[in-house]
Order: sequence, then structure tokens, then C-alpha cells
Amino acid sequence: MATVSFTSAGDTLYAYLAGEIDHDAAQQLRVSIDTTVSCRMPQQLVLDFSGVGFMDSSGIGLILGRQRRMQALGGSLRIQHPPEQIKKVLQLAHIESREVTQ
Repeated sequence: MATVSFTSAGDTLYAYLAGEIDHDAAQQLRVSIDTTVSCRMPQQLVLDFSGVGFMDSSGIGLILGRQRRMQALGGSLRIQHPPEQIKKVLQLAHIESREVTQ
């Protein structure tokens, strides 16, 4: 099971993900993140992966869907603090390194 908690600073919404992101968890996270984005309308969404121990391709879908959503709202998405295993998944999916911060 995965969880997400939120903080904000200015026009940036931080989503701190934790746990394992598989198909079921990705669905739950998507709803939670999208609802919060709709309420707060940030200019930038930052997905923090420091608490994620496992992610499969469902996590890539979660990222790409949130990126499209933020672009549709005129904003941007950034990924921060991915563990090594998650970095490898992101590289395989060709998620741009400029979108990922340490």
C-alpha cells in the first residue's frame, strides 16, 4: 500500500509518496493527487519519491498522467529524491533527467 501527504510553499504543491507503487496503489494515488491539485491549483507539482521502496510501470503512468494534467493547467511537474531503484525505472521510461532532482 502506498500513501501520499501534501505540503505547499507558494505556488508549489509537494506530494510525498511512500510505500510500494503498483497498479492498485497508483490508482489510489492518482485520485488523491488529482483531487488536491484541483483544490489548490499549484503552478508546480513536485512528486517526492524518497519514501517509495518499489515502483512498477504503473508508477510511470502515474507520473506521466500528472505531467499531462499539470501541463493542461499551465503548470509543471518535477520529481525529487528518487531512490536508486526508482531512478533506474525512470531512466528505462526515458523520463527526462531535467525533471528529476536529487
